[in-house]
Amino acid sequence: MQTDKVQIFDTTLRDGEQVPGCKLATSEKLVIAERLDVLGVDVIEAGFPISSPGDYTSVQAIAKLVNNATVCGLTRAIPKDIEVAAQALEYAKFPRIHTGIGTSESHMRYKFKASPEEIIERAKKATAYAKRFVEDVEFYAEDAGRTSNAFLAQVCEAVIKSGATVLNIPDTTGYCLPEEYGAKIKYLREHVKGIDKVTLSCHCHNDLGLATANAIAGVVNGARQIECTINGIGERAGNTALEEVVMILKQHPYLKLETDINTQLLFDTSKMVSEKMGMLVQPNKAIVGANAFAHSSGIHQDGVIKNRATYEIIDPTDVGVTDSAIVLTARSGRAALAYRSKKVGYDLTKTQLDAAYDVFLSVADKQKEVTNADLHQIMQHIQLRAGALA
Repeated sequence: MQTDKVQIFDTTLRDGEQVPGCKLATSEKLVIAERLDVLGVDVIEAGFPISSPGDYTSVQAIAKLVNNATVCGLTRAIPKDIEVAAQALEYAKFPRIHTGIGTSESHMRYKFKASPEEIIERAKKATAYAKRFVEDVEFYAEDAGRTSNAFLAQVCEAVIKSGATVLNIPDTTGYCLPEEYGAKIKYLREHVKGIDKVTLSCHCHNDLGLATANAIAGVVNGARQIECTINGIGERAGNTALEEVVMILKQHPYLKLETDINTQLLFDTSKMVSEKMGMLVQPNKAIVGANAFAHSSGIHQDGVIKNRATYEIIDPTDVGVTDSAIVLTARSGRAALAYRSKKVGYDLTKTQLDAAYDVFLSVADKQKEVTNADLHQIMQHIQLRAGALA
């Protein structure tokens, strides 16, 4: 099932909500789900229906609300889990059950106390049982990142025969290096019978800061779904960030991989999720952080003022940010001072700029940032009022 489109599977409302303190009411989940549908995600993982009555209610409500995306419910490889998920998804236009089991030696030995043969049998039975309720069944091989490729291939082949339509290959602990994860996807594509009939999916965690890199390595090697969250929120250090993988694919057209995401909604969606979950976005966060399009170094500011592309590989308007920010600090040069001064009404000559710059530096050395109010005071100090300026 090889295409140029990479499906975006958003798990903000499931994996993202597992972060301590990020619990959402059903009404809040519906607002986010509606935005994700408008954003253009292909799949919304709405929750883990059997985990609590509240989660069940939320999944059911989201299933009724969403018009375009597939709505997915997570389960363990347990019949009751699968039955409850099927009930919660009853009203979904495009329902998907996401079931699976751990496949690494660690999970088999310590979590399930089961042999490899028993794990394969449980995986097959869960997949076949889910298939009785919905056509679209995704199977996850938990801790696939630390599972031997040969055994993982056996599991994948077994669940394909049992009816799986999507194979999720999670780097559950964020352990893999990009070349290792990419090679794992490549191995499965080359060694699993029937792999061409299903979609391979990347679900990467950020414990070593490699979630986005691993997801991209996965799709470069043949995966066609990325499981991610807004702002990269999720268990421990988080998940693959939706905004990052989407913009990587958009900015590297030679990869010939596309998504259906309306990127101009990314910044606003990031703010919405941040506010509702109470999780601040770090200022240096790629794509949606407050500093993602801010420049304070004089060398960088001069370049951006002359031509944005000198230091920005993304047009901020492509992700819903109004404009780049030229932040005045002690590291700013004359070009930045002239630029910001003009923004607040002072079109300075070279002589006026030289005079203003000396005063500006004395102010900038005493504080972290020079504001518009400070600029007005600087101009007044050197007696350059608006009427006297060119």
